[in-house]
Amino acid sequence: MHDSLGRHILVELFGCSPSMLNDVIRLEKSMVDAAKKAHATVINSTFHHFSPYGVSGVVVIQESHLAVHAWPEYQYAAVDIFTCGTEVDPWVAYDFLKEALQAAHGSCMELKRGQKAMLERIDIEYLSADRKESALQNQPQFKRNVWFTDKDENIALSLRHSGQLLYDEQSPYQRVRVLESYAYGKTLLIDDMVMCTEKDEFVYHEMIVHVPMFIHGKVQRALVIGGGDGGTVRELFRHKGIEDVVMVEIDKKVVEASKLHLPQLSCEFDNPKLELRIEDGISFMANCADASFDLIIIDGSDPEGPAKGLFSPDFYQDCYRVLKQGGVLNLQSEGPLFNTSAFIDLNKCTEAIFGAASTRCYLAYISTYPTGMWSFITAQKETELNYANFDISEAAIFSQQQHLQYYSPEMHFAAYALPPFVRDMIRTK
Repeated sequence: MHDSLGRHILVELFGCSPSMLNDVIRLEKSMVDAAKKAHATVINSTFHHFSPYGVSGVVVIQESHLAVHAWPEYQYAAVDIFTCGTEVDPWVAYDFLKEALQAAHGSCMELKRGQKAMLERIDIEYLSADRKESALQNQPQFKRNVWFTDKDENIALSLRHSGQLLYDEQSPYQRVRVLESYAYGKTLLIDDMVMCTEKDEFVYHEMIVHVPMFIHGKVQRALVIGGGDGGTVRELFRHKGIEDVVMVEIDKKVVEASKLHLPQLSCEFDNPKLELRIEDGISFMANCADASFDLIIIDGSDPEGPAKGLFSPDFYQDCYRVLKQGGVLNLQSEGPLFNTSAFIDLNKCTEAIFGAASTRCYLAYISTYPTGMWSFITAQKETELNYANFDISEAAIFSQQQHLQYYSPEMHFAAYALPPFVRDMIRTK
């Protein structure tokens, strides 16, 4: 070691735990712990998770760095460990990581970096300011820089978070997690997709509820399919005329996560007017009596996993049947620029069942949803839909008294003013 400035180990780990390699929080912790085990001084860490799988990250140490790129689908991780000084042993870090990542076997090679025989040391004179700055850096503080990425093959959203999972459970249907992001607060994830955040959830929940509530005007009995975070139910109970709400959520883990960590969303779960049912919403709807509800809100996730059936014509036929005459269906219908095919299909499906004159699309802007532009569809049973026919003064007073942050009569009108390219998508379907 004394004949070189640093030791560099290039590592390949095979047969690793795929879940470990795809978990940015556990992988980051293992890399940090490996550095500490080798007696290195950790300065900061930066890690990114790529959806659906893969993690890259680096731990900067005072003695250089540890870096990793993981391929969970191949149970493989490429690691490099570079240390300088005589007190940090990179092989200790290697042994720790091999065990932590549950590798079946590893391959590694050590390089000596900065051969002293090829170098000439010089004396460097520091300015006084440099000396002060250098003195401050003698006591480095560990800073985490861990990122979650919601990503498909074409688009991604990254959120920096604390590096700790507040909730992490695998249900029979999906993986449910809550993390603390710096920009948006607590964030609910389902299968590595952002469902809602503390900072911008109000946009989605206010717009999915108050728009159809004011269009109908006299909702007494409402049904929510999905909505396990509780935000939709919270907004419904702002309306004093609501007598009964039935919420059907397939995954009790979503409800549990929200109750534990998202109290601003789950605050109405104990409302005596709420009947919370943990079951399949599609089956519930198929077995529901005719003309049972004034309002049905479909608050499902993207068309994957258990939510896939919420995008089928049979399901919306049942919605039509279960609504009372003049009843309103409202649903999230994806981002026109993000999931164009689902957006077009849902507009086509609802128009075929409710009629073109009874169906309209509107938009809201949610910063943590892909592209920011998100859509909803309103459909009214056996009634021509007139989204502008509502009590404007009542809506204005309601918005002010309830301290709403997005919905207002002006936003109600504006939401239905579609950009030409969105109108063209619907017209040419």
